[in-house]
Order: sequence, then structure tokens, then C-alpha cells
Amino acid sequence: MDAALFDYELPPDRIAQHPIRPRDHSRLLVVGRTSCELTDCVFRDILHFLRPGDILVLNNTKVFRAKLSGNRADTGGAIDVLLLKERDEGVWEALVKPGRKAKEGAVVSFGKDSLRARIAGRTDFGGRVFDFTVTPNFARASFARKLGEIGEVPLPPYIKSSITDDELYQTVYATETGSVAAPTAGFHFTEGLLAQVKALGVDIAQITLHVGLGTFRPVKTERIEDHVMHEEHFAVPEAAAWQMRDARRGGGRIVAVGTTVLRALESCPDNGGAPTATSGWTSVYITPGYRFRFADALVTNFHLPRTSLLILVSAFAGRDSILSAYRHAVDNGYRFYSFGDAMLIV
Repeated sequence: MDAALFDYELPPDRIAQHPIRPRDHSRLLVVGRTSCELTDCVFRDILHFLRPGDILVLNNTKVFRAKLSGNRADTGGAIDVLLLKERDEGVWEALVKPGRKAKEGAVVSFGKDSLRARIAGRTDFGGRVFDFTVTPNFARASFARKLGEIGEVPLPPYIKSSITDDELYQTVYATETGSVAAPTAGFHFTEGLLAQVKALGVDIAQITLHVGLGTFRPVKTERIEDHVMHEEHFAVPEAAAWQMRDARRGGGRIVAVGTTVLRALESCPDNGGAPTATSGWTSVYITPGYRFRFADALVTNFHLPRTSLLILVSAFAGRDSILSAYRHAVDNGYRFYSFGDAMLIV
């Protein structure tokens, strides 16, 4: 399938630079999964589309301060590093720029030399492997503490503004540290709205998928089938699996909050119409024609063109329906991407 089929035009001023406050005052475009009907709402109106017995599934991952600015120890040349995945204790895969300065064997200093790393190799996606164990008296606990002190929360490159509070780029239920990008569909929930969801008789379950390169890497191949997803770690705990099983037995719907939740669920074996408790690494890549096994509805933001996220959402609701919804959103002033508005496909 041609990747160009997942292009669309977006005026630059529609890319949200700041989050809406309160969070649940963002807009919500409700899309009928079979009817293709479009309804303009405010996010807190999601209560009108949920039913007692449904279950809302959240991704409780938390973004860590994965962005580091350093200098080569020998030349002083500046190097920016985005940590992605820990291969072994203190050994990380990372994106780096400028790549020409990140030569194998070079030592990079961060935070006035409070952290050091040797570039130990290259990755298959053009990144580098950084070995932080060359830091004097290296220990995992002190490494994590120093990351918290000198690192920055990595914002997507299309967000040109800075944020003064890291919590603005976290969901209110983020607890499990490990992501380099936030599961942004969850940004719209407040603690008060989640309490109202529960009061409605809708159960809430939490799973984890740590967002990495696999989620936000663009599709650069001409055919979407040739794109390769990178692995991300996920966990669907036993309690969440039981909650979803109970909801299914009672006739309730599984409502996935975000494409990361959808991918985590689809990485699990089936257990009577609900996912089995599972943890591990997933590189599942969902394209049109995929048969979804678990989720009945999806909360999601508006995604970049030619990305696996837009392709996944198109698989869930149909490409024509999704692109029609995106045109409606553009024409009606919706805000796009991470800090933007939301869709509910139901």
C-alpha cells in the first residue's frame, strides 16, 4: 500500500505549542467507527459516550529526562543525545546529533563531567551506543539521579516552545518511568474526570508500554509494508487482564486510551476475547486489513502524516473515514499533535 495515501495537508498554525488548561477542556471529535458520523464535543463530554460496564485502559508509562547535552572530551564539540533503550546496565542505544562528531571510541562529557560515556558502537537505525559505565564510581542509582538533575524531558521537534513544568508532558496517572515520549491521548484526562468515569460504572485498568523510537519513527519507505518497527517494552499485568475479561463477560466494551495501549493489547495472546497477562518486547505493526481482537473503541490524538500511528488509526476505523475526520478537524480549527485535541473512535 502506497505510503503517500496517508499524507494530508496541515497549516503550521494548527500544531499545538502549549497544552490546554484544564486538560479536559480540549476539544473532542467523536468518529463513528462504522457509521463514520462526526460529532464535535469538548473532551469532558466523553462521559456521554461511555457506558456502565465498559473498561477504560490507560498506559501508565512516565517520560524520563532522556535528553542530554554534552561535549566531546577531546575536542569540546557539542553533542546532543536522546537515550532510547538500555541494552545492559549503563549501556544505552541513543539518537545523536551531529552524527559526524559521534565517532566510535570518543568519550562524551555531560553536566560538567558529572556523567561520562564512551561511544561503543552504532545501531541499525543510525544511532549510537553509549557506555556510561566509564563514569567514575558508576552505579545505576546514581546514574538515574544524575539524569534527573542534568537531563531534560524530550519534547517532539514540532513543539518549538519550552515548558516550565515537566508534568505538563506527563499524564496525571504516569507512574512507571521508561518512556522518551508521552502517550499523549491520555493528556486530556484529569483526576476529577477519571473519578467521574468510575462513578459512571466504567472500570479503569492500567497497562504499560514504554514509548521509544518504534512509535514516533516516520515511515520513509514508499510502501507501508516495507516499514520496520523497533521494539518497545510493554506489560499487561494480571489485574488488568482480569478486569478486561470481566468487562467482556458483562457485555462491556474495551476502550483503549492511545495507540500505545492498542499495540500493547494486540501483543498479547487471546483469552476468551480479552488479552492474557503478558510482558516483554513488541514490534507489532498494524496496517489496514488487520483484524483487531480486543479494543472496541479508541481515544487518540491527531497524528503526523505518513506515520505508523496514522496508519494504525486508519486500520482501526478505515482510511477514508479517518482522512475525512482529519479534513473536518483542519476545517474546524482543531489543534494537532501532542498538545492538541483528541478523537474518540467508537
